[in-house]
Amino acid sequence: MATSSTPGKIILFGEHAVVYGRPALAVPVTQVQATVTVSSTDSVTGSRNGMDFREKDWQARIRIEAPDICLSTELSRLAPDHPLAAVTRSVFFTLGIDSPPPLTIHITSTIPVASGLGSGAAVSVALIRALSSTVHRPLSDEQVNTLAYEIEKLHHGTPSGIDNTVVTYAKPVYFVKDQPIETFRVGAPFTIVIADTGVSTLTKESVGDVRELWEADKTGWEKVFDEIGKIARLARKMIENGEWMALGPLMDENHALLQQLTVSSPELDRLVEVAHRSGTLGAKLSGGGRGGNMIALVQKEDAPAVAEALMSAGAKRTIITQIE
Repeated sequence: MATSSTPGKIILFGEHAVVYGRPALAVPVTQVQATVTVSSTDSVTGSRNGMDFREKDWQARIRIEAPDICLSTELSRLAPDHPLAAVTRSVFFTLGIDSPPPLTIHITSTIPVASGLGSGAAVSVALIRALSSTVHRPLSDEQVNTLAYEIEKLHHGTPSGIDNTVVTYAKPVYFVKDQPIETFRVGAPFTIVIADTGVSTLTKESVGDVRELWEADKTGWEKVFDEIGKIARLARKMIENGEWMALGPLMDENHALLQQLTVSSPELDRLVEVAHRSGTLGAKLSGGGRGGNMIALVQKEDAPAVAEALMSAGAKRTIITQIE
């Protein structure tokens, strides 16, 4: 038996522009996590050659139990593009195992789905690690990240790769698409309140809508992406220097630019306004937008009161997390 747990994530700065080559900052959120347990009653068999995924027999020996999404089925009954099926098949293909043993995969998660906290990526990473450990062939972080990114394409269409990177490495990440991964140092810890609107949205849709805007006026929207990129670069310097209180105005500016990109929503804007009235230093949406989460920078001692105000304003849940 093997178990793997993976944290959620939150984007601090740079969402959407990151798809177009600008930097983004994201950090793990350890208060929520996805956990995968894989149990086997047989030894590993198979070889590196001759894998044929048209053969259904081995897939019928693998059962997936995911009570959070009311899923209880054999792998063979899932469509080829189902993310859980795609992860499982990809791991065995990568490892060259053409006849896996009978397995039961049990998946649970405290990460809200479609809320910007990296639920899909976290489940993928935890599943990849648990499966590879079960067959005594653990994969490197780089291999895990590469496999998880391919599954992110099923979730998001044209993902930046930031979600899978942050949850794989479980460290603050400065991310630029198609460039080497950079982690960054937090000069002094700071506190963020995450508030969930309760509105589930598909990142694939908001990313696609931004793509349509960009294709209609590339020059104009490239300027917006440039501004978001400048904010992310400056925010990294502030965080590394321990000047976290200066992040508040940058968050407000970033949110205004995301509003221009049409990825905010009345629910997000209302929570941002309430956060400001509650004494936060800055607030913005986080992730794909149109719902999901907003984040507010607060003094640590003010976090409980801000969280309570956001709940009273309609947030479905809040998480207080310290970035360090």
